[in-house]
Amino acid sequence: MLILLPPSEGKTPAPSGPAVDWSSLGFPDLNPCRAKVLDALGTVSAHEDALALLGVGASLRDDVERNTRLHGEPAAPAHSIYSGVLYDALGYRTLTPAQRRKADEAVVVISALWGALRFSDSVPAYRLSMGAALPDVGRLAPFWKAHLAGALGAAAQGHLLVDCRSSTYAAAWAPPPEQTVAVNVFTETGGVRKVVSHFAKHTRGELARHLLVRRGKAPVSPSDLLKAAREKWDTELVAGTARKPHALNIILPG
Repeated sequence: MLILLPPSEGKTPAPSGPAVDWSSLGFPDLNPCRAKVLDALGTVSAHEDALALLGVGASLRDDVERNTRLHGEPAAPAHSIYSGVLYDALGYRTLTPAQRRKADEAVVVISALWGALRFSDSVPAYRLSMGAALPDVGRLAPFWKAHLAGALGAAAQGHLLVDCRSSTYAAAWAPPPEQTVAVNVFTETGGVRKVVSHFAKHTRGELARHLLVRRGKAPVSPSDLLKAAREKWDTELVAGTARKPHALNIILPG
């Protein structure tokens, strides 16, 4: 089982420590692409219109300024750099050592800067969205889509892929639909369903945690995943097609 996560918008900078060691990162075939994006990000972030070019507000000026020196910024494991609703619900720090090892093996974060990261990969905090465009790189989702298939295809072989990404990050890689289950979250009141956003992040984080801490074997099929999710939620499984992944719908009370 692999659990695909989006990054968090906010990052928690490492207080100290060595800079990123490129040779230690997972999916090393992506390093030339990572270097290209990082250099382009540094150039844009040094521009006088950097905030507008990156589509962020004035409150994030310090984050954007940090982008200009990422080669030397302290790095820390991805699970401690990424923060926010989903990652708080996953609660890596409260996992047992065995559960942390499982998370380090199972979780893959799809990143606008790094392409894809293992949970234990050490990187600096940065500010970049998959919806951004950079000079000599272009729109990041199409850029990474051209490179992630090869890098992640081998890692995905033989695994059920539990896709907890948002649509922005799902656009960067379309894994094999027959072995992928996209996780959706709805509320239901009086038989009427509504898609939720904030609670979707929280619930996807809770699902990831549940899959990491529950006893027994990890799910190896969509039906196994449905059984595991039903241990905590009202859920349904919508079968996929040759071009569309399966969907696990989690229904929360309205």
